[in-house]
Amino acid sequence: MSRHKRPEVDSRLSKIEGHVRAIRKMVQDDRSYPVIVHQVAAVRASLDGVVEVIVDDLVEDCVATARKGGSVRETVLELQQVVASSR
Repeated sequence: MSRHKRPEVDSRLSKIEGHVRAIRKMVQDDRSYPVIVHQVAAVRASLDGVVEVIVDDLVEDCVATARKGGSVRETVLELQQVVASSR
């Protein structure tokens, strides 16, 4: 991962970590199911945002590699594998 994306990913993950701790407390405090499910869905959406940032960075890296004369086929295969595994 590129150095300029790491702080953004780290910040997002830190917020998600806090959110997950809050959900755990909701479960321990016997909060209602709909409230908990809503919060879990919010964490899932936040994780999707992290994946988006990482895949964006990968795309930039793949394009840079291809421009420098790297194997376009290998680069495309790597990108396809990452995108497929993120679904």
